[in-house]
Amino acid sequence: MGEQREEQAPGDLVEEPALDEDPADDAEDDHEDDLEDDLEDDLEDEEDEAYADAPPRRLVDRVRWTPVLLLQAAHTKQALVTALAMGGVAILTDRPAREVGVIALTVLVGQAILGWHNDIVDRERDAAHHATGKPIADGRLDPGSAWYAIVVAALILVPLSITTGITAGGIYLVSVCIGMLGNVMLRTGFLSWVTWAASFAMLPAYLSYGGWGGQTVGDPPQTSITVLAALLGIGVHFMRAVWGLVSDHEDGWTYLPLKLGLKLGATRLLALATFYTVVIVVLLGVFGARDGLTR
Repeated sequence: MGEQREEQAPGDLVEEPALDEDPADDAEDDHEDDLEDDLEDDLEDEEDEAYADAPPRRLVDRVRWTPVLLLQAAHTKQALVTALAMGGVAILTDRPAREVGVIALTVLVGQAILGWHNDIVDRERDAAHHATGKPIADGRLDPGSAWYAIVVAALILVPLSITTGITAGGIYLVSVCIGMLGNVMLRTGFLSWVTWAASFAMLPAYLSYGGWGGQTVGDPPQTSITVLAALLGIGVHFMRAVWGLVSDHEDGWTYLPLKLGLKLGATRLLALATFYTVVIVVLLGVFGARDGLTR
């Protein structure tokens, strides 16, 4: 701001480029800056469109009741969608109603744990970027309360998960642990998709080995279903990453969704990730109908 520029004589207004400067490098830098600007503009436009018709959220942001705050921090929408999806697959595989209910509840609790842990890990970043709907970041929910909720939920999750089989329950618990690991490792670099692929790849095994009464029952899942589930996890990762690309770029992240976002723009990346995810879901339905879930 306070830099002084040297005065130039009229004859010095036009300078020849230094021998070690490459005009192509300058053009490339300008192109990258333009892409970054386009990315930020795309995301801002999408956020404006998404919330244009939404009711004011000020009342929600003023809530101080801990149970409601825990629901906010649990990433409730994602938890419900995942739980309902797993319950739906259980129905399609002719699991008894009691097992379907336990599976959906198990996944709901596991997803809540992942949501709380994610918001604890990201509380400083969320606060710095003024993220909305983040009660831990804005100080309404103490991190210690969220940790307490995680411990209580884990104590519920362990017996709940093995209700439909020891092997199945163990597999799901490992999946949750991988998800928590992904909250603190690999997420900022090129391999950010690995933990998503690994955790999703275990979900077919959780259903395939499931039974009742805590016994080791069931068979391994089809290899094709496991691979497609891993690919689905990557698609979900890209779809979720789109909404945080600007803040992630500001923080110096270098993960794959951000690299593609800088090249394609946020709108195209979201469209591509959505199309990819839909295709994987369709393929899961096709292979599931043809081969079944288990070998």
